[in-house]
Amino acid sequence: MASHVHALSASEVKAIVFGETEARVEALNKAAVTADEKTVAFIQALSGDAVKTSGENVFIVKAEKAFDPLTGAEQPLPADAEDVINPNLMRSEIDNALAALQLFSKDRSARADAIRTLAGESDEARLPLIEKAYAAETDAGLKSDLARIRAAILLGSSDQARRLEAASLLSASNNPATKTVLIERLGVEEDASVKAALRAALAKVESSLAWGNRLGAVFSGISLGSILLLVALGLAITYGLMGVINMAHGELMMIGAYATYVVQGLFQKYLPGAFDWYLLAAVPVAFLASALMGAMLERSVIRFLYGRPLETLLATWGISLMLQQLVRSIFGAQNVGVENPVWMSGGVQVLGNLSLPYNRLVIIAFAIFVLLGVGWLISKTRLGLFVRGVTQNRPIASCMGVNTARVDTYAFALGSGIAGLAGCALSQVGNVGPDLGQGYIVDAFMVVVLGGVGQLAGTVYAALGLGILNKFLEGWTGAVLAKIAVLVFIIIFIQKRPQGIFAMKGRSAEA
Repeated sequence: MASHVHALSASEVKAIVFGETEARVEALNKAAVTADEKTVAFIQALSGDAVKTSGENVFIVKAEKAFDPLTGAEQPLPADAEDVINPNLMRSEIDNALAALQLFSKDRSARADAIRTLAGESDEARLPLIEKAYAAETDAGLKSDLARIRAAILLGSSDQARRLEAASLLSASNNPATKTVLIERLGVEEDASVKAALRAALAKVESSLAWGNRLGAVFSGISLGSILLLVALGLAITYGLMGVINMAHGELMMIGAYATYVVQGLFQKYLPGAFDWYLLAAVPVAFLASALMGAMLERSVIRFLYGRPLETLLATWGISLMLQQLVRSIFGAQNVGVENPVWMSGGVQVLGNLSLPYNRLVIIAFAIFVLLGVGWLISKTRLGLFVRGVTQNRPIASCMGVNTARVDTYAFALGSGIAGLAGCALSQVGNVGPDLGQGYIVDAFMVVVLGGVGQLAGTVYAALGLGILNKFLEGWTGAVLAKIAVLVFIIIFIQKRPQGIFAMKGRSAEA
């Protein structure tokens, strides 16, 4: 805490507690500028509704005991003691005062939180405290933030030179609150030269915010694309490589999401101390749960329908309805919540209007990891060789001694397991429900078809491209029209290039 001028006085306590709200706010702000530890404790007690009055006497109440706010000595609490009523304006000023006092904390994160709370501050009464904190601040980034808060307050000064200085300082800001402050000041500013400076500053701030919005759209598009990629990777195997139109693919994702929910519940009950690491256990469980279900479906139904796309579509659609009803019977029809571990909470503040959530960043990294794993499995392993061989020429592969029925089961289980991983990832960005997969199955098919059937590289380009295109269009047309526009684009693209972005090479492309 910085050095202070004087201790809390009885007159200050009464001025903060009694009287009209505006007078109380003024007294609060004056006391906060020269606050000592007792002043801070008193303001905190006001914030927590722990201050009572009896006549002209004021008490701080803790654990049903009353204390003098000046001396800290315990006192008997009168029977007629009443709570201090703090209107909304007073509560807001108390919160701002506490945030301002945190500007002198030794903890950098506490000071950063206080600065974020005061980002839209425009009350000139707060200026002495802000300037004191600015002079004491040693962190360059926080000092710059304090300078912008100081400039926003200076906009209300009666001195033209100080308002011009404030406009110049605020022009470098990329905080959305700064735009609001500048617009509000433009509405009441009468000096022509200051108005011109404010307009110039507003133009620069809007330009900076526009870049933040563009980068935010790109990040959102990559985030959506990474989710589409996870969803479509499994489909690229079951549909792209095996030719099975699996309408139950979304429900295999749902099974992975519910497997994650079950693992979360087990950790909460039996391993609460290790809860932050439940997701590491949920990933393989989600994969295995969906892979086993996929293997069962392939063995019991789909193996009899190869080469019959219409029957496969209808059968898997019926299976999807059955799986949804099974989940409703076990977990209920309501959505269930899956919590993020602590290390996935929060985000990175890149610009004033651009924050990158940790859970989205982790999903992007996870999608890259899964993609590399699938690429290695298909191109470098014996199973991948068998899958490619059976896909390209089943009779010849069978003549070479490959058990094609077993390879079909393994490949379908792999695609289903990847769908389970997609469900595990989706559980970290939204609620889990029986219809979770329905919102992604059509988009996943579009990604696979657009990228080129059987082409993992095309799946990547299509997923990221559609994700970014969809997010940019949403900013101009809204979510519904953006989806329609993307669908029209895909239809036109497929009409012009039926083989997708990447065409299959070799004899299989000519078959």
